[in-house]
Amino acid sequence: MRPKTNDDYAGGTKEMNVFARLRSGLSRKFRAKWLYRRGMRRAKLGRHQAAIDDYTVVIEMVEAPGSLRAEALYNRALVYNAADRESDAISDLNRVMEMVETSERVMTEARRQLVWMKRTHDREDDSSARRHSE
Repeated sequence: MRPKTNDDYAGGTKEMNVFARLRSGLSRKFRAKWLYRRGMRRAKLGRHQAAIDDYTVVIEMVEAPGSLRAEALYNRALVYNAADRESDAISDLNRVMEMVETSERVMTEARRQLVWMKRTHDREDDSSARRHSE
């Protein structure tokens, strides 16, 4: 009996490559969801930079579903705002509203957040102006 060579496994190798590609694609999507959820946990714990880092990885993952990337972008905006990085938060919220993949719910929340941030900013400006004029 002769030893098997690569030619003997040619058909199986091709099938294994297809399976490996499918599995790696699924594992990347799983990883994106896992990072998104970890970002949520870290944000709740007040670990702003760690949450921002997780959301950023998801946002940059081309193979992640667009809707998940939009939600990660929205959540990163909320964390930026909590970390007093208002300009970064506004930038992310505007990007969320430009994304085609953004769900209607996330789109509505992004608009509400922008309006709330503007009102809060305007109130702070008004009270600051009153303090300086007195």
